Amino acid sequence: MGSNDFITLFFLVAAVLIFLQLRSVLGRRTGSEKPPFDPYSPRDVAKNPGGDDGKVVTLPRRDATDDEQRYADVDAVAKPDTPLNAALREVVKSDPSFRPREFLNGARMAYEMIVMAFADGDRKTLKGLLSKEVFEGFDAAITDRESRGEVVKSTFVGIDKADITHATVKDAEEQITVRIVSQLISATYDKAGALIDGDQETVAEVTDIWTFARDIRSRDPNWRLVATESEQ
Repeated sequence: MGSNDFITLFFLVAAVLIFLQLRSVLGRRTGSEKPPFDPYSPRDVAKNPGGDDGKVVTLPRRDATDDEQRYADVDAVAKPDTPLNAALREVVKSDPSFRPREFLNGARMAYEMIVMAFADGDRKTLKGLLSKEVFEGFDAAITDRESRGEVVKSTFVGIDKADITHATVKDAEEQITVRIVSQLISATYDKAGALIDGDQETVAEVTDIWTFARDIRSRDPNWRLVATESEQ
């Protein structure tokens, strides 16, 4: 056997010995190995809820208590087993974000803002709170008043009562009608400064029936005034 054959045989024997040694080490169980990942195991789902890429994906859950709370809110403003209560429940079904009491608080604030903006001739504020048709009516009244040089001075005292009287959902639009009883001081003066309507010293009770609407499909959470009438 030549020297080259001896060297080749030496490396071959060495390679076999190394392979056997690695096999004996790598193939041996110590009892502390981690089990393979099981995507259906509750333990592994908790460790890796998003899967192999590590991204967490949370699926929305519908909690029955949420529905109960929403309907409890309805019952708080409308007696159970009445047409109004049933109508409000239909609104809640169509728009789960609707909360009657929160709506009434917003309606109170909107009422004061609209009444004072109309008295001041503030078209910019009115435009953001009224539907196109209602704004056109308010704008025409302000323009008519301005053409005669009349000035309205008003003081908003407060709202005595605000109640939902009607509710509907039609063509993805929800409409809520509110009866509002307010206290207001209002006086109108002509261009010469003479009082022609109202009284700046007397608090008058005013009852209005206003209807607010919102498109359920819209991302805009704001409501707009779509109809007004005064209760005689």
